Amino acid sequence: MGTIDDYLATLDPADAAIIARAYEVARLTVPEAEQGTGYGMPALTYKGKGLLSVMRTRQHFGVYPFSGKVVSAAEDLLEGVDHSKGTIRFQATSPLSDEVVERLVTLRRAELD
Repeated sequence: MGTIDDYLATLDPADAAIIARAYEVARLTVPEAEQGTGYGMPALTYKGKGLLSVMRTRQHFGVYPFSGKVVSAAEDLLEGVDHSKGTIRFQATSPLSDEVVERLVTLRRAELD
């Protein structure tokens, strides 16, 4: 079992399902991605570098694509979504769409290629 699986096992089932869905979409988009860590967080990695991390915090879910350029390039899909240079934040009641996750990992993969 990898680090993402270990992390998911520690969460409330409803929170784990939201995070697992984001990772599932990311893995379908970048099948070569592997479980690992990035900046000490459970993450999908690609070519040994962070591709995407999704974590539960006290007040929100955080999505970390390991690149401010990726967040900027996906801003057209982030209207109404709380985000900053390297982080996207959302609530359980408004999870990120599959389209956003696909765009983030596609852009990050292109950056790493």
